[in-house]
Amino acid sequence: MTTTPRSFAHVDTWVFDLDNTLYPHHVNLWQQVDARIGEFISAYLKISAEQARVIQKDYYRRYGTSMRGMMTEHGVRADDYLSYVHRIDHSPLQPNPAMGTAIAKLPGRKLILTNGSVDHANAVLQRLGFGHHFEAIFDIVAAELEPKPAPQTYQKFLGLHRVDPTTSAMFEDLARNLVVPHQLGMTTVLVVPDGAEEVVREDWELEGRGEAYVDHVTDDLTGFLQKLP
Repeated sequence: MTTTPRSFAHVDTWVFDLDNTLYPHHVNLWQQVDARIGEFISAYLKISAEQARVIQKDYYRRYGTSMRGMMTEHGVRADDYLSYVHRIDHSPLQPNPAMGTAIAKLPGRKLILTNGSVDHANAVLQRLGFGHHFEAIFDIVAAELEPKPAPQTYQKFLGLHRVDPTTSAMFEDLARNLVVPHQLGMTTVLVVPDGAEEVVREDWELEGRGEAYVDHVTDDLTGFLQKLP
């Protein structure tokens, strides 16, 4: 049985992931963070870069973030981890006034829900030039270091910001992070690479676009938002 995708007519709260969602995948900004995560794990565990890579990706998949895995398995302090891995060059990001205008025109509240830190989010938004359109950033610290897709993280976000999921939309680049939002009643949008340039992603990160919990798929978020009534 085919289900009709949820619409946006009733939406009054717009929730956006940050990395690879509010800027194109091919910028590969997260590749810098990814490399620094590997460096951190290698130095902390005193293992080779190759061994660190295996652990990094295993923890990412099992725990939602490599940081959560390092905290759980090895007692890493979140502050030390976050300050190291987010020390990157944000200059590949370019201002995107068209997306800023499209976000500004959305009726209602706009919020960011990210597994990154507020400092990283602010640096990204400053480069993109439209951070002022967002009411708040809910980051990994606000989530008490429990990353998406953990159900309790969404519940904390909804409770803190008094968001009604049944009148909200969620934009994400990882399909698995849309499972819980969809269960809660949100209209879900998966943002995928446009295929124009090479992207650095794990195969599993690009899966899920055909799943029932994904209402809409776009490879052009600006264009998608511009077309909303």
